[in-house]
Amino acid sequence: MTALGKLLRTTAFRLTLVYLLVFALFAAFLLVYFALNTRRMINEQIVRTVDTEIANLAYRFDRWGLRGLVVSINTRSVHPGSSLYLVTTPAGDGLAGNIGSLEPGVIDQIGWVETAYRRIEEPDAAEHTALVRVTRLSGGFRLLVGRDLEERERMFHILATAGRWSVAIVVVLGLAGGFFVSRRVLRRIDAMSDKAQTIMAGDLTGRLPIAGSDDELDRLAANLNAMLERIEALMRGLKQVSDNVAHDLRTPLTRLRNRCESALRSAKSEQDYREAIEATIEESDSLIHVFDALLMIARAESGEPRADMTAFDAAEVARDVAELYEPVADEKGLALRVEAGAPAPVKGNRELIGQALANLLDNAIKYSGSDSDRTNSVVPEIVVTAQAEGDRIALGVGDRGPGIPAEDRKRAIERFVRLEQSRSLPGSGLGLSLASAVARLHGGELRLDDNAPGLKAVLILPRADAN
Repeated sequence: MTALGKLLRTTAFRLTLVYLLVFALFAAFLLVYFALNTRRMINEQIVRTVDTEIANLAYRFDRWGLRGLVVSINTRSVHPGSSLYLVTTPAGDGLAGNIGSLEPGVIDQIGWVETAYRRIEEPDAAEHTALVRVTRLSGGFRLLVGRDLEERERMFHILATAGRWSVAIVVVLGLAGGFFVSRRVLRRIDAMSDKAQTIMAGDLTGRLPIAGSDDELDRLAANLNAMLERIEALMRGLKQVSDNVAHDLRTPLTRLRNRCESALRSAKSEQDYREAIEATIEESDSLIHVFDALLMIARAESGEPRADMTAFDAAEVARDVAELYEPVADEKGLALRVEAGAPAPVKGNRELIGQALANLLDNAIKYSGSDSDRTNSVVPEIVVTAQAEGDRIALGVGDRGPGIPAEDRKRAIERFVRLEQSRSLPGSGLGLSLASAVARLHGGELRLDDNAPGLKAVLILPRADAN
């Protein structure tokens, strides 16, 4: 398709043509309305002038008779640009006036009539048109007074010519404006299309150009760029997950295979086989736990659980999760306290929020250490909180463990990331990732703060009854 063809097929050019047609019709309607009203006003002015002259001449006829009327008409007829006058006998013969000829029968039509005529002083000139009024006087005499319509026609012609030129100029300027606007819009659309082609070719770092005018195309490009950033983040996360799965699961799978192979090669009794199978089951459970966590993160990031969102009290969830983990904390010699007295209404997926809070509490218990790790008699305390912060609800878990350095907190919520101080402990590096994904699903965030000492992980969620 040629460049002109693309230009003519753009929506902007078609809209310009529609608006141009509407505006041209509106302008033509206004010009016709103005011309017709001007014509009507001229006619009304002629009628008033003629009526006044007829009244004056009729008065003279009544007072001074036919002679006075003839003298008055002859006097008025010699003035340049004067009205048209004619006095006839009852038989139709002219007695006085400046009209040389009329259309047949006009003098017999009492009232207003538009007719062609010639003046006495211009017998060979082209006929003119006049608006005249014929009045019957006493004795059967007839009086005709009128005005030439040349001025009216000239005014109408001027307006018609101006109207035609105005519409023509509007059409030309409208088409020129349509070409300009369409070309500008088409240039921006082509730039977006070219960039989209490069993105579809695999360059996810590309972004649609923004002109900076904050118009609808800029807003569309900004939204699409935000979508592209999200897609790029998901693809980057997918690649990272694939790499991490391949790397982190290779070791347990290899260990699982070696254990089975060792059992086949060296087991001597049923007890040996039982121990090998139990170790295999334990290793398999660990792998299943990793895959369950990955599936739950994927489910949260897909937005699927939004269909199951209901309003509930997050403080109640905090108490339930703390009650579930209290025996585990007691076993490790940790004090577990809950601060969730006031209602904390949220709207979301109760199961996922409970699982995210459970992950945070499990991490807190895991990294708070055991009795053998302590050098004093102070019992470390873990505090689970649920409280309102303006239009947000904060579900927090604070521990007294080693904490996470500020520079590592952003990286700590990525999948399979395990910091140096946690590599000696069991785990998959997915707990904080799941909590962060659940928070994003609900329009919130996971915040990692310094608990001085220790770490305070806080799920920030929108309050259900917030305006």
